[in-house]
Amino acid sequence: MAAELTSIKLNPESHIILDQPLLRLPNDLARRNFKSVQRSVEREKEYVIPALKEAANASLSNTQTPDQTLAALDAMLSRMQGLKRKMQSLQEEEKRIQNQSRKRIQHLEALHKIPSLADVKYDQWSRVRLDRLLVDHMLRSGYSESAKQLAQERDIEDLVDLGVFTQCQRIVECLRQGETKEALQWCGENKAALKKSQVWKTTTLKEIGPGILIGLVQHNLEFELRLQQYIELVRSRDQTKKIEAIAHAKRYLITNQETQNKEIMRAAGMLVITPDTRAEPYKTLFSTDRWKYLSDLFIKTHHELLSLPSQPLLHIALSAGLSALKTPLCHSAYASSSSNSASTATSVCPICSTELNDLARKMPYAHHSKSYVEGDSIVLPNGRVYSKSRLLDISRQVGSVEDGKVKDPTTGEVFLESDMKKVYIL
Repeated sequence: MAAELTSIKLNPESHIILDQPLLRLPNDLARRNFKSVQRSVEREKEYVIPALKEAANASLSNTQTPDQTLAALDAMLSRMQGLKRKMQSLQEEEKRIQNQSRKRIQHLEALHKIPSLADVKYDQWSRVRLDRLLVDHMLRSGYSESAKQLAQERDIEDLVDLGVFTQCQRIVECLRQGETKEALQWCGENKAALKKSQVWKTTTLKEIGPGILIGLVQHNLEFELRLQQYIELVRSRDQTKKIEAIAHAKRYLITNQETQNKEIMRAAGMLVITPDTRAEPYKTLFSTDRWKYLSDLFIKTHHELLSLPSQPLLHIALSAGLSALKTPLCHSAYASSSSNSASTATSVCPICSTELNDLARKMPYAHHSKSYVEGDSIVLPNGRVYSKSRLLDISRQVGSVEDGKVKDPTTGEVFLESDMKKVYIL
């Protein structure tokens, strides 16, 4: 009885490993919101304090008329009112993030109050988590409206990141349509965080070696977006556009010469290369497939910046269970009985199912410390393994099999007993 209770005892720590992004993202958003408040206050302070001193000195020295002084004060008041409106908006955002964090903490705290896996409260908690994983998967797949409806129906809007993924998907769609404005605006809003991340990567790669700096190009989203703008200007083959492209390169590309020198040299060569060229790397640079590359790069940069997993949480959760069930036969040349129309049995193996087979392909095989294989195991010519005594008993019970032959109970195939081979497990 004690062993049974131990087996169903709930270990909350092992459950919340998957839920780290649940608290990490609101924390990152709250920190960003605070940084926005700090920047706004400092920017207005740098303007207002000197302007106020200047107006006071001018008033005392009679270098300005009263009307000019009042106009200067009105301008300062106008800026302060604008700052107040912005601060109110940021305060509302902070309250929303705090409320979201509170509900997420309560959701995770509820797990620590559940004593065992058999408790009905655990079923309810697991259902909420499943709904969260489904919403996350739909958001990453681009089904924003369906995800929103499911979140509203289940009342879990504060437990999922609708706004973050909706914004991400909107920018991705713009990139796939050949527009960089939204993505560049996002880069501008997150310039400090991107710059900090870029500096860290540059330092790390330099410590490894100068040759590995090539990998840095794939992570510099803003540079790649500016490079694409340059490519579109060059693609037109208009002399005026080429002059604009040169000015664009001097303003946005040359500043990255230290880390992107190779790409800048290639960009310079595009001025004398036609868009229909077959020479690499110019063929790839002129290709419209670069828009898909940019959208994928944006998703990767967006998720890294917000500490979001690169894969849907549903896939991560499924992978753990799939790995525990996976065997070499699941991806062998001999398919499961579920794909065999002549089968006399139905496979219940989720690894062999059409829906999950590809997802489980890269998962490690299950590790069993104790073998459950019977000692008289044999393998049939079709690759299936059975207990010899059980297989002979089944063949006798069927009755339609001739002496000296056995029937595969799964596929219905008939083989000679001499075709059976002994299985040796090392």
